[in-house]
Amino acid sequence: MPAPAARKMRLLGHHPLDGFGNCGEGMAIQLTRDKRRVLWIAHESQPKNFTAVDVTNPRKPSVIVQTALPHERMRSNSLDLVGDLLVVAYQTAQVGAKPAGFEIFDVGDPAKPKSVAFFDASGPASRGVHHLWWVDGEYVHIASGAPDFTPRNPRDDQCYRIVDVRDLTRPREVGRWWLPGTRDGDSEPPLPRHPTFDSGYRAHNTNVYPQRPDRAYVGYLDGGAFVLDIGDKAHPRVVGRFDYQPPFPGFCHTVLPLFAPNLLVVSDESVRDGAVDWPKLVWVLDARREDKLVPISTCPMPPVKDFAKRGGRYGAHNLHENRPAPGAWISERYVVGTFFNGGVRVFDLADPFQPKEAAFFVPPAPRKSPKKAIQINDVFVDERGVVYAVDRMIGGLYILDMKL
Repeated sequence: MPAPAARKMRLLGHHPLDGFGNCGEGMAIQLTRDKRRVLWIAHESQPKNFTAVDVTNPRKPSVIVQTALPHERMRSNSLDLVGDLLVVAYQTAQVGAKPAGFEIFDVGDPAKPKSVAFFDASGPASRGVHHLWWVDGEYVHIASGAPDFTPRNPRDDQCYRIVDVRDLTRPREVGRWWLPGTRDGDSEPPLPRHPTFDSGYRAHNTNVYPQRPDRAYVGYLDGGAFVLDIGDKAHPRVVGRFDYQPPFPGFCHTVLPLFAPNLLVVSDESVRDGAVDWPKLVWVLDARREDKLVPISTCPMPPVKDFAKRGGRYGAHNLHENRPAPGAWISERYVVGTFFNGGVRVFDLADPFQPKEAAFFVPPAPRKSPKKAIQINDVFVDERGVVYAVDRMIGGLYILDMKL
């Protein structure tokens, strides 16, 4: 393998995931009862559902199990884990198809996942669940369609839904929110479409943290970034919004709160090859007033001309989200993100008005990649500072050491 481009990060281990390296945007660490460390990975597209990798020794990762999707016209792009319970999102290629929703598995024996519950989100205008968040063992927060949700525009088919799973035998929705004007039957007028890059008004990441269990931090694609009050789960309401698309090219993806410094870190997603939809950035917002979110900087990246023609996408995507769970690294100073052919990049927010790049790792193009470039899609950092990054195509799993 050719040498990577790197600074303050080095490769510890790599696994091609048995040829099925098309990884999505869901990773979680399980600390097992027999003292192993298992990394669960969601897949971007068929035929695989999810993969478990033993990363107890990060230099010698090994696949424990790979599961197959129920059929090939669907994907399981996102997953999360609480204890020995794994929740997996199911999204279908067409509206009305099944299974669409999420499934919960008992992974007490990681080699033998057992289905214990399913939440059905299928419907005539629904593709199911694209992304989910589950950290408290009680409520799954999802970006999803619903059987009774009909969008005015097909691109607006995912709203924010809160599902109570305290009784695993009876998962039930307890609240939802959508951007007014996007649902058929809303009294508000239809929203204007993005003039150049119409990605839709729909929920993506729906993060809730124990520091503020009454808040949901929601990326809403072309609707921007939202802070929702969910103190009354049956009636979420907007308390803050960062609306910047247009003039910027849309697709607000992740809203990461940094509680001590009162900041929000907001990532876009690049969705066009060749950086056609540039700029796709990581923004830093002053959140001292939730009702007045103020952008104060963006994280620095190499010039677009250095990466636009390398192949595939270039620009921001996922962030390490400070999951409040055993085995996860949490930092309110350093932000770790993925940038497709720009690899993994780490930013130091010691001065949030002038973020600095602290480290990066850009693997060479995986052999036989259809994009002829790396496409790093997601990243997770464990409490030891070990970084797990995955490729969207066939590159598989990269395990990195980070020295900050």
